[in-house]
Amino acid sequence: MDSKKKPGSAAVPAETPPGDAPVELPMDGVLDLHTFRPRELGGLIPDWLAACQERGLLELRIIHGKGIGNVQRSVHAILARHPEVVRYGLAGAHYGGSGATIVHLRAPPRQEG
Repeated sequence: MDSKKKPGSAAVPAETPPGDAPVELPMDGVLDLHTFRPRELGGLIPDWLAACQERGLLELRIIHGKGIGNVQRSVHAILARHPEVVRYGLAGAHYGGSGATIVHLRAPPRQEG
C-alpha cells in the first residue's frame, strides 16, 4: 500500500462510528427530535429553521415528545430567541398535541434581480 497522498486528497478515517456519521434530513417541514441528543438542539434547530426558510417552508412542526417536558422547554426557549420565528405553540391533537410544536417563520426577504 502506498503511503503517499495524492494532491488534494483528504485523510478520511477508515471507519466512522455509526453515531458520528452525518445524517441527511428530509426537508418536509417536520423535524423529529427523538434521534437527537438534547445537547445537539442548540445548533440543530436554528440551522434547520434557516434551511426551511430558504426553501420557503414557513409552517413547521417539531416533534419533541411528551416525556417530562425538558426537551419541549428547550425547544421553546430556542424558538423564543430566534429572530425569524413569528409565533409557535403546541400542536393540535391530530398533529401531536403536547408532544409537538408548530412554528411559523417570517417569509424570507425577496431578492431583486
